[in-house]
Amino acid sequence: MLWPCSSGTSHAGLVDEGWHYFNCMNRDHHIIPQEEHYACMVDLLGRAGQLDEAHEFINIMPIEPGPDVWGALLGACRIHNNVEIGKLAAEHILAGNANTAGAYVVLSNIYAASGRWDDASKVIKAMRERGISKEPGCSWVEVEKRVYPFLVGDRSHPQTEEIYAMVERLAVQMKAEGYVPNTGLVLHDVDDEQKECILSYHSEKLAIAFGLIGTTPDKVIRVVKNLRVCIDCHTATKFISKIVGREIIVRDANRFHHFKNGLCSCGDYW
Repeated sequence: MLWPCSSGTSHAGLVDEGWHYFNCMNRDHHIIPQEEHYACMVDLLGRAGQLDEAHEFINIMPIEPGPDVWGALLGACRIHNNVEIGKLAAEHILAGNANTAGAYVVLSNIYAASGRWDDASKVIKAMRERGISKEPGCSWVEVEKRVYPFLVGDRSHPQTEEIYAMVERLAVQMKAEGYVPNTGLVLHDVDDEQKECILSYHSEKLAIAFGLIGTTPDKVIRVVKNLRVCIDCHTATKFISKIVGREIIVRDANRFHHFKNGLCSCGDYW
């Protein structure tokens, strides 16, 4: 039972409590921590911004750190934009499996967020030369007992004009409430206006917009995404839930997110 507890503290940002559960596993319950437990502690420290501590923790592990451990460190480096440790974590992951698309993508994201566009391009080039492709983000929304898929920038839906008009209307309302687009997430060397445009048409935003159009105000909007929801879409969905007074449930690759009145059930840790 200690692994779920430790994972839960990771997602609540409770570093001291996480250490308590981890340390008492062997000391009090004679449970030898496995790789997933170490990965959870790395995730816990990394999300809290303690990246050097997380790296040192990996170095003193009594077992060989695997892709879950290095992946947790790499993900934390993406959150805090730490290029050097992120590069190290990615190298360890790729040394074990050079075909891991996620490691290439996250490392490229870190470089791009730091303005190191040449390095970001080199990573993507290396990925393509190995014939590795990233899984495209896709979101599905249920409307009137039918499920509708959306890709980023999708214009295949017959109500595309209405959907895009709704997205633009929501963007104006969100900005009036204090929303600021996280343009640092856009991995293209373009100006901020173009970056905002790219962010506006992420698959989950299009799915939510169609859900608002196609359902009555008393209905919960339910969206499923195949990848982890990005930070900007997460923030935007909180604003949308408050502006329109609707409950929105998003199931991404990591967990369920229940948005209501401007808040998310995940507490902004996912």
